[in-house]
Amino acid sequence: MRWLGQRESDNVDDRRGSGGGGLLVGGGIGSVVIAVIVMLLGGDPSQVLNQGSSSATQAPADPQADDQAAKFTKVILASTEDVWTQLFAGQNAQYRKPRLVLFRGATQSGCGTASESSGPFYCPGDQQLYIDLSFYDDLAQRFGAPGDAAMAYVVAHEVGHHVQKQLGIMDKVDELRQRLSQRDYNKVSVRLELQADFFAGVWANHAKNLQFDESDLEEALTAANAIGDDRLQQASQGRVVPDAFTHGTSAQRVYWFKKGFKTGDINQGDTFNSREDANLQ
Repeated sequence: MRWLGQRESDNVDDRRGSGGGGLLVGGGIGSVVIAVIVMLLGGDPSQVLNQGSSSATQAPADPQADDQAAKFTKVILASTEDVWTQLFAGQNAQYRKPRLVLFRGATQSGCGTASESSGPFYCPGDQQLYIDLSFYDDLAQRFGAPGDAAMAYVVAHEVGHHVQKQLGIMDKVDELRQRLSQRDYNKVSVRLELQADFFAGVWANHAKNLQFDESDLEEALTAANAIGDDRLQQASQGRVVPDAFTHGTSAQRVYWFKKGFKTGDINQGDTFNSREDANLQ
């Protein structure tokens, strides 16, 4: 990826250095952390987040690298703004840009207190993205998914949830929460997450200025593979419980991101009605 020198989004609330202080979508996108484990076991991850309200802000080990990561994230956000504005215009619609909150340690969100244990997430309540920059280190060191493209996938996935919010998809899914059993709702949640992966792939296809190429695709796929429910459950509890899946298997996540990247067509991402990935293990 060629991101240096590209436009940075100014739609960013940088809360690094400040104190800590609903529904979380995509909160477990890359970390075997407490919130993810709770979610995969059918619990409420927001309870874990709210417990982090007393967390102190953590200083980065390398402030210069931290600033570089923040700059990178702003560039990726700017790229998603450009791509989705264009794609929505092609559908005679207007894309409303989400705001990104960068933090370290803990901060407040419209979905409760966000902490480092939550991982990156999108909050439908305030329509903002939240990223603790320390997560990028976890992505590379704990999950073996280093590289700019892997980091960009994280951002693009959360933006994908904002796209779902803009299209009314997320509201429809949320309405099902009260009508479905936890087991059945988990299946819907998986489809929501896989579509966000698909939208991330669509963005990568259209991010021509970043020159997202085949080697970048492999980095992004490595990240998608590392954070499937099956791998996270196996790592955290030593067994796989399909009924508790909320994000999809590694193979499914890879499949949908790759399809989005290869087609670049937003209309080919109906993960709710398609079962073309049903036999992936």
